[in-house]
Amino acid sequence: MRLAFGMASVLTVNMAAAPIRLGTRRSGIDKRPSAEPLAVRAPGPRKGGLGSGVVGDSVCDSKHHGGDDQAVYAYGREDLDRWEGELGRELSNGMFGENLTTAGADLTACLIGERWSVGDDGLLLEVTSPRTPCQTFVKRLEIPGWIKTFTAAGLPGAYFRVIEPGTVRAGDSIEVVSRPDHAVTIGMVFRALMGERTLWPALAPADALPDKIKQQVAKHS
Repeated sequence: MRLAFGMASVLTVNMAAAPIRLGTRRSGIDKRPSAEPLAVRAPGPRKGGLGSGVVGDSVCDSKHHGGDDQAVYAYGREDLDRWEGELGRELSNGMFGENLTTAGADLTACLIGERWSVGDDGLLLEVTSPRTPCQTFVKRLEIPGWIKTFTAAGLPGAYFRVIEPGTVRAGDSIEVVSRPDHAVTIGMVFRALMGERTLWPALAPADALPDKIKQQVAKHS
């Protein structure tokens, strides 16, 4: 059974063809819309250190970014528009380091473990966790107090693991093809990770969470 958002779609698919330097570190946060379709790799043998995710995208800090549980990051254009109004500056698609800039999908309300069919080339993604703000993100935007501001807004976007590989392009439709039988959303997990400790026990039913978050759930439950 397909559980459509409505008219949800991929506005742009973004990648960092080359890293940029932020302070003393290199980063792949500078993602730009691609005019061409991009392949999305599924988990498998890491030849040359390559894991799942958008083929050709740069991931520099593999300890904190990327990996199979954070293979694809999506952020809503509606949320970027909200930030434009609050910050008084233009935010292009990919500015937050997202691989997919979406339209019509409420990413904060996504359930952990729900699966998206994207486009017509077999790409199947599974929601895993929210993005948490880091110093790379702060340096990218150059906004004092950005971590506190981003946290208060509660619009983190969503990470996905790749269940089935495929190709994604601008204009692809997004359909929710399955949802788990729990109520653990991206927004709930974000609030727990950012300090609302009373929420930890409520996250236990979300089996699709990354192992490192499930360890925290067990510790606080």
